[in-house]
Amino acid sequence: MYESKESEMKIEIMSPVGSYESLTAAIQAGADAVYFGIGNLNMRSRSAANFTLDDLERICDIAHRANIRTYLTVNTIIYNDEIDEMHRLVDAAKRVGVSAIIASDLAVITYARSVGVEVHISTQCNISNIEAVRFYAQFADVMVTARELPLSQVKEITDFIRQNDIRGPKGELVQIEIFAHGALCMSVSGKCYLSLDNAGYSANRGACLQLCRRQYLVKDLESDTELVVDNKYIMSPKDLCTIDFLDKIVESGVRVLKIEGRGRSADYVRTVTECYREAVLAIADGTYTPDRIAGWKERLATVFNRGFWDGYYLGRRLGEWTEGYGSQATEKKVYLGLIKNYFTRISVAEALLQTAETLRPGDEVMVMGETTGVYRATVEELRLERDPVAEVHQGDRFSFATTATVHRGDKLYKIVKSEL
Repeated sequence: MYESKESEMKIEIMSPVGSYESLTAAIQAGADAVYFGIGNLNMRSRSAANFTLDDLERICDIAHRANIRTYLTVNTIIYNDEIDEMHRLVDAAKRVGVSAIIASDLAVITYARSVGVEVHISTQCNISNIEAVRFYAQFADVMVTARELPLSQVKEITDFIRQNDIRGPKGELVQIEIFAHGALCMSVSGKCYLSLDNAGYSANRGACLQLCRRQYLVKDLESDTELVVDNKYIMSPKDLCTIDFLDKIVESGVRVLKIEGRGRSADYVRTVTECYREAVLAIADGTYTPDRIAGWKERLATVFNRGFWDGYYLGRRLGEWTEGYGSQATEKKVYLGLIKNYFTRISVAEALLQTAETLRPGDEVMVMGETTGVYRATVEELRLERDPVAEVHQGDRFSFATTATVHRGDKLYKIVKSEL
């Protein structure tokens, strides 16, 4: 964590985790905390990257050995027939030592507090004023303010907390958290009913189908004329990026920076976490400069994004909409195959090329795995058997040197420039 000299309070980087690869990547990148979902009672319950109750103890053990905090999202609305399930989940979280529960439903908030589990208030509560902070302070130590608030209003809230000594259940001043990077929803703090109305899947139950990310026609009912408005995705905001005004966020009194992306890949988690960790440290030591900011934004653009904008923090009234469907990343991963062996004594990996791709010396590769996390490097030499070769092809079992340990079963990718 970075400790501000002015406030003598710490800035926490919280990273999203939807897989063990992402968990290791977050640790490698210097995250202070990770957040994740279990089962059906979280806002990414339909995500392909989601954990089960059986994973809970292992996740916490890995994180705690790395000395980082664990936050379990139980942030959907809860129905009567789910209360027992929620109780079991919160009880399990307490048993394995989860640091806090992120929640929005009062059933979860009050139960977690009754059994002594720390609570953080989710963005779904749409906290936008000091009275909401005063109310939730009886339950929670950390609160996310509404995504639509400008920093000037966020600062009013943090000033109020300090001046009026608003403390949470732990007896410490309430801390304010904001989203610093990642996807934004077109709706107010994610409270959207488009997916429910059109397809019967509720975003507020973690089942959003992201219908807003598609391109739509506008139809004149009298003439049947159809138009594509400006050829833009008018309900799909660009992704939030605050790296170039992170100093203003720190000055506003925010103490937790949340990175969105539990459904994103491990390389996204590592790259984004590293950039924001470096930026926070640069603010502390006086090296937060335009050149470094430009470098971070260039790196952030290499992983999944829909284009970047600064959200509403700087007072904007209208959003910026993505210009295409899906990721606008400047790089992409091309799957090659699997790591079949690793020779620790000589730091050499053996891999099987399973696809029709070709790999040559000078190519950049990425290895991802549960224990490896994310390893990225330029291949200096390739060998078949013991002989150096100019390239390897599908079916080849080849070796290359590494500067970090990789593991059998890890996935091997080649990094190429995107054709946008």
